[in-house]
Amino acid sequence: MNRTTRRRFLRVCTAAGATIALSIRSRSLFASAVKPLRILILGGTGFTGPYQVRYALSRGHKVTTFNRGKTHPGELPNEVEQLIGDRNGQLDALKGRKWDIAIDNPTTLPAWVRDAAQILKGNVDRYVFISTVSVYADTNNGVDETAPLAKYDGPDAYKETLEAMKASGYKTYGPLKALSEKETEEWFPGKTLIIRPGLIVGPRDETDRFTYWPVRIDRGGEVLAPGTSGDPVQFIDARDLAEWTIRMVENRETGIYNATGPTKPLGIGNMLDEIKGALRSDAKFTWLPAEFLKQQKVEAWSDMPVWAGDELGLARTKIDRARAKGLTFRPLAETARDTLAWFKSLPQDRQSKLHAGLTPEREAEALAAWKKQHALSS
Repeated sequence: MNRTTRRRFLRVCTAAGATIALSIRSRSLFASAVKPLRILILGGTGFTGPYQVRYALSRGHKVTTFNRGKTHPGELPNEVEQLIGDRNGQLDALKGRKWDIAIDNPTTLPAWVRDAAQILKGNVDRYVFISTVSVYADTNNGVDETAPLAKYDGPDAYKETLEAMKASGYKTYGPLKALSEKETEEWFPGKTLIIRPGLIVGPRDETDRFTYWPVRIDRGGEVLAPGTSGDPVQFIDARDLAEWTIRMVENRETGIYNATGPTKPLGIGNMLDEIKGALRSDAKFTWLPAEFLKQQKVEAWSDMPVWAGDELGLARTKIDRARAKGLTFRPLAETARDTLAWFKSLPQDRQSKLHAGLTPEREAEALAAWKKQHALSS
C-alpha cells in the first residue's frame, strides 16, 4: 500500500467506524475504573497494532511502540512514544527501560522472542504474545487450548528466517509460532498471556482474506460461492481482538486463549447473506461443490477466502475460555460495511489488485464450467 498521511489515516478510520472517540465524561469514567499502565507494543503500526494503540490511549494508558518506522509512518497519535529498531538484532532502544506490559504482535521466529526477552526480562511485569490457531497439530475436530501443538522438524529453529518460512509455503509458520510461545513462557514464567487468534479481518487488512467478499458482493451479479452453505467459518474483527487484548492486560490476565468468532456457529451461507444484506447488494450466489472446485483448481483460503475447504475443523475452534473473559464481537454487518469503506478509500491501483480471491475472469470460467457440466449431464 502507498504511504498514507496521518490525516488520511484518520479519515479512513472514521469512514470505517474504527476511530475510538470518547467524550470527556467517558474518559473520566475510565480513568476512575482503570489503572493507567505503561504499555510497550512491539510492532504497533501494522494491522491490529494501531487499534491496540488507540484503544489503550482512550483508556488512559501510556503507550510506547517499537518498530522499524517503515510501515505507515506518521499515522500514530503524537501521544505515542515511538522507538526505532529492528527485531533482527537492533534492540538497543529497549535497553534500560521499564514497562508494565509488553505486547508482542509481529513475532513468528522464536529467536525474536529470545532476543527481546533478554533485554525485557525484569523490566516488564507481563508479556503478551499474539500467536495463532495455526499452532495446533490437528484441527480436524475443532480444538481447545489443551490440544497438542505442531512440531517443528527443521534443522535449527533459532536460525530460521521469515524468507525461509515463506519459501516453505508457510508450512513452518505454525510450528515456529508454537516454539515462540514456549520461548515466551520460559522467559516469563507465570507472567505470560498467549492469545491465539483465528482469521483476523476488517479495515486495514492488506491480505484481503475477508475483504474479497464485501468487494465481490458489492459488485453484484452472479457470485461463485464455495462448498455448501452450512460449511462453518470463523474470523474476528481486528478491532474486537485489539480491544479485548487491552482489557485482558488491564485485568492482569495470564494463560492461553483461542480468540476467534463469532459467538455462535456460523455457516458461510449465512455469512454471505449477512454481507449482502449489509451492502444492499443484488448478488445471487451459485454454490459449487468442493470436489468440483478442486477439479477447477480453485483453492480454499486463497481463491475462496474464509472458507476452509477440506479443513473445516479449523473453523470449529473452541473459544469458551475467551468468551468467559469478556471476548465480544461487533455485528458482521458492521465489519462488512467498514471493510468495504476502507478498501474504497485506497488508491485505485490497489483496488484493482485484490490479494486474495478469484479474479472476475477466473470466477466466470469456473461458473461456465459448472453450467457446461450440468448441461451435459441433463
